[in-house]
Parts: sequence; C-alpha cells; structure tokens
Amino acid sequence: MGLSCSTFKGIESNEYLQRFCGPETVTQYDPVWNNLFSHSLNPLFTKDDYMLLDGHSENLRNQFVINNLTTRNLSALIDVFISRAKELSLSVQTVDSIFIWQTCNALSLIKHLCRYLIENVSDEEFNNHFKPVVVKNGNAEGPVIDGDIDTLELLLESSVKIITEIPVTSLTYVLHLETVNLLVTLMSGQMYWPVPAAKLAPFRVIMLGTPSILAPMITKALLQNYIDQMVPPDPLFQRQDDESGSIVIGMASGFWNILRSSVGLGNSDDRTISEYKRHNLASQSLNLLLILTNHCTCLGEDSLNIYQHALITLGNDAGVQNEDALAAPAGEELSLFKLNYSKLYEVICTKIDQDETTLLLYTLVHRNSGFKSYIMARSDIEQLVLPMLKTLYNAPTSASHHIYMSLIIMLILSEDALFNQQVHDILLKNITWYTERNLTEISLGGIIILVIIRTIQYNILKMRDKYLHTNCLAALANMSSKFRSLHPYVTQRLISLFETLAKRHSKLLKKLEESPGDGSRTDEEQASEMVQDINVLEEVIRMVLEILNSTLSNQLAHNIHLIYTLLYKKHVFDAYRHYDASQDLVYNLDLVINYFTKRLGDEAKDLSVSEVMDRIQDGVLHWSPEILRKFGDLKFRYVEEDQPENFFIPYVWSLVYKRSGLYWSPINLSIFGSENEYMV
Repeated sequence: MGLSCSTFKGIESNEYLQRFCGPETVTQYDPVWNNLFSHSLNPLFTKDDYMLLDGHSENLRNQFVINNLTTRNLSALIDVFISRAKELSLSVQTVDSIFIWQTCNALSLIKHLCRYLIENVSDEEFNNHFKPVVVKNGNAEGPVIDGDIDTLELLLESSVKIITEIPVTSLTYVLHLETVNLLVTLMSGQMYWPVPAAKLAPFRVIMLGTPSILAPMITKALLQNYIDQMVPPDPLFQRQDDESGSIVIGMASGFWNILRSSVGLGNSDDRTISEYKRHNLASQSLNLLLILTNHCTCLGEDSLNIYQHALITLGNDAGVQNEDALAAPAGEELSLFKLNYSKLYEVICTKIDQDETTLLLYTLVHRNSGFKSYIMARSDIEQLVLPMLKTLYNAPTSASHHIYMSLIIMLILSEDALFNQQVHDILLKNITWYTERNLTEISLGGIIILVIIRTIQYNILKMRDKYLHTNCLAALANMSSKFRSLHPYVTQRLISLFETLAKRHSKLLKKLEESPGDGSRTDEEQASEMVQDINVLEEVIRMVLEILNSTLSNQLAHNIHLIYTLLYKKHVFDAYRHYDASQDLVYNLDLVINYFTKRLGDEAKDLSVSEVMDRIQDGVLHWSPEILRKFGDLKFRYVEEDQPENFFIPYVWSLVYKRSGLYWSPINLSIFGSENEYMV
C-alpha cells in the first residue's frame, strides 16, 4: 500500500497521500505519518523522471494547493518533522537508522511540496501555506492562526540545527544531504518571484530571524563539508531488489531508499553512481554557501549579510603548523570562526576547474585578506594558478562567466608584487594542455603571459568584451615590471600581439576611409561600430606599448630575448612612431632598438643567433636605463562594480539550476531574463 518504488502510476491512488492532500485535517499526532514516512518515493534522477512524477501526481498536487490553505496539513507535517528533529541526537547515539531514515523521508516530502509551491504560486501565497493550526488537547481546532508562531522559521531553525549540531557520519550522511537540499529549495523562490531576496520570507528568516544567530556555525559547517569531500557511504550503492514498496529493515536498504527519495537514483549502474558522487554533500554544501553569501548583501547600514561576513573573516586554524602556514598573517578583522587554510587550499586547487569553486575562491581572495596572504605565501602557487590558466586557454569551450571570474582572480593575484616576482622563479615542465607550442620548460610567469595574450586575441576576434580584455591587460600591466628571463616564445608572442592588433587597426582605418557614406542608416551603424572597434584597438595597442615600456624600464637587463625580438620585429612599430596616441611610448622602444642595433654593427646580417645574443648580453652591461623617458608605474586594482548582486545572483542560480542534481520546472522562471544568458 506504500509508494511504489518501480512506477509512478500508483501514486495518486495511495491512501496516505490522498488523505494528506485531501480536505481532511491531519494533526501531527495522527498515526498516518508513520505509514507515510515508511515508504520511499519513486526514484528521481533525470529531468524526465521529475516530469513523469509531476504528471502522475498532478491531481494530488492540485488538491494539496487548494486544501492546505484550510487543512494546514503542511504545517502539521513540519511540526512532525520538528519533533523528530529534536530526537535526532539520541537516535544518532543509539544508531537508530530507521528513525533517521523516516526523518529523511519527512524532509524529502517537505522539499517536494515546497518546490511545487515555489514553482506555481506567488511568494505571498507561499507564505500563507505555512500558517499553522492551533492544537489543543491533541485536537486541531481548525485553521486558527497564532501570530506568535512562524512555521517556516521553525522549519529553517530545525534544519540549520541539524547542519550545525548533528555530526556527519555514514549514518547521518543522507540526513545532512537532504537538509541542505531542502534549504536550497526553500531559497529557490528567488528564481520564480521577481522581487529582491530580502523581501522573500525564507531569506528574511535565514538572514534576520532566529537561524541567523547560528550563521557563523552554519557557514563553518558548510565549508567544512566542502573541505572534507566525504565520499557517500558504500551501502548507498547496494542494489534494492524489493520493489514492493515495503520497508526492508537494515541500514544498507534503508539508506538506499533514502538515496532514491533524496537525489533520485534508481538501479545503481555506473552512470548513476558517478553522477550522484558528483552531486554529493560537499558540492551541495558549497551551492548553499554561495546562495547564502551572495544574497541580501545590501541590507542596510545597520545590517549585513552575516554569512558573507563570516566567510570573509574566516581565520586560519592551522593545527600542526607548517612552513607555509607560518608565513600567513592573521586577517585584519576578527574571525567569527577558523578552519585549516591548508586543507581548504588543497581542495580548492583540485576543484578550481568548476565554476562553484572559482566563485568561492573569488570571495576569499577579494575580501579575505588573511586567506589571500596565505595563498601568496604558498610555495606551490602553481597548483592553484595552472587550472585557472587552463580554463582561460580553453576559452572557446569554457563558460563565459567562468572565464571572467578566473581572469578576475588572476588580476587580484597580480596586484601583489611578491606574486609577480615569484612566478618567474617557478619552472614548469611539459605543459601538455598548451598545444600551440611544445614547451619543455617554461616559468609559471611565462605561461601566464602566454595564456592571457591568447585570451586577449580570442576576445578581440570573437567575444569583443571590453571588460574582459581590460582585465587581461591590467593583469599583464601589473606583472610587467617584474617580467624576468622571459622564454623566447613568450617574447615572440608579446610582439606578435602588438603586430596583430596593429594590422587589424590599420585594416579598420582603411575600411572606414573607403566606406561609401551614403547616409543610409545601415552604413551609419556600420561606421559607428567600426569607430568603436578602432577606439578599443587603440586603447589595447597603447596598453601593450605601456607594458613593453614597463618591462624595458625595470627589467631590460634580465630580458635579452625580448631585446632580440624587438630588433627582429622593429618594423612593426613603423606606423606608430608618428601616431599621436602612441608616439611617446614608441620613442622609448626606438631608444632601445637603436642602442642595440649599434652594438651589433654593420655586420649584423652575417651574425649567427648565438653571436647576436652574445652582443646583446654585452650591450646590457653598458646600458644606462636613465636615457629612457619615465612613465608612471603600471598598477591596477580590481574594484567590484556597484550592485554586484545583479551579476552574482543569476550566476549562482544558473549553476544550481543546471548542475546541482536538483530539478525545477522551467515554466515560470523569471531570474534569468528573456535572453537566458546565464542558461547558455
């Protein structure tokens, strides 16, 4: 008589669900709950599964929405869950797997009901469904509202206490997973209701209500889940051959049923196991953390997002300190909690190819001075930088927002002079993912320059995003005064970048001059676009010249390969020696070119490469840097734009919507806008 584990077809005839969704009030003391919690929902894994479930339960769901405003059975269900949640600590101590399993089923049912309400009703009506029934002497008096009781707040409070008070073990793993999934679902109204998060009840409660008192503990628990990367316990993946829907006593079968109801795995083939492991407690905890820290960041002068504040003041609990940990200074602000920076760093390095981890790292390096200082003191910074460079290198196949965030992190790192110096001391061998040239050995600084140059060229030709190339150039500019011992291929690519830009600039100027200009609207629009492209190119060209000037002014003696390339490619600067926007910068390059040309003498054409390099090296010894014109130091700092929520909130929800393993109907989505740019 329970919910069938093999088909959805019998759901609407299930007597317990019919009673729950029907017009009869079910009190929290009714024995129906034990029967309802003792059966697992049909396995929900793919979008098709969810759509099939929705199709076979449509009448029940409609009845629930209509009747619950009178029966308040959802509030009764929540009351039952809350009473069970209070006994979870004892159940964990006594290893009462059945009690924990039934509690998980209660959580799962609440989650599915909340998801349906969020997808189909307004935020005001959603709040009305949480109005409680006043119970007296074990009997419901009817839908009498007690203004001192907030069922939603009690639900959230009980949920966060599970996260903060119940230890994560193989016994409680799914309990934590389903609790995190429920909180993500409750926050998902932001995707459907076109109002600021601060005006939505779930966010108001979690940010300003009773649960907010536990905000530092919640943030710590979620971040610890992410750091631990706990593998789901093996019993979750044992096959369940009993499809009758009856209870099978035993931890393995019980947790298998929980898994089926919470994340939707059916029979455990390799694909489903792999997919579930990808959407595990660690990744779901990070999703919830990103939701909590990126919403309601402008609550007013007297209020702040306490979850974000806890994250950006995170301190280092090094435990057994190592050399790297000793080098990290404490954060400037008082830490609300501490975690081991070393373990967090190691996990971030292994997961930085994922958008979610990149967003976490962005917040830490941008806002947490202690963690940023710790990163800068690491002797293995390449473990963090190389995966981000790989993301940038694969720009044609990487998500645009992931590219943008990776580049911003590189810009923030480049603000540190020690970082800019040390990257040229780290030698790398055989970067296999860089396929344009076989680089048997190159410095980390060299590969950074190569990848950023490639990103600029790709952006100019394909994406044409002004902010992207501005950030690229800003990172190179910050690093330029510390460029040392550049690989010959790196210097070639630097000058080649200028040459490519110069050719494109010349081509556009010629095209603009030859434009018929007959006054038609189409021609005017095309001319306007060309003028904009020309202006952008001129900005980029000047920045590249400034970068070359900075390197020659500060590190000429340590870059003989750059001098060689300048001599070999000196003709590419011809058109810009008398160009107003670049004349002053090319002047310095000419001083260097002319000086070393004289050192080579009249027989330069007859010299071998090694002989040319020897004469350049000798010329460096007699070079006087004072002859160059002085320009200001190139120093750029990343500044977050006003109202960052406009970018981060849709971005976070696009990741949760597409990759969390949870499902939401696309029908009434409002957060992503008509163009759905975040859904691409």
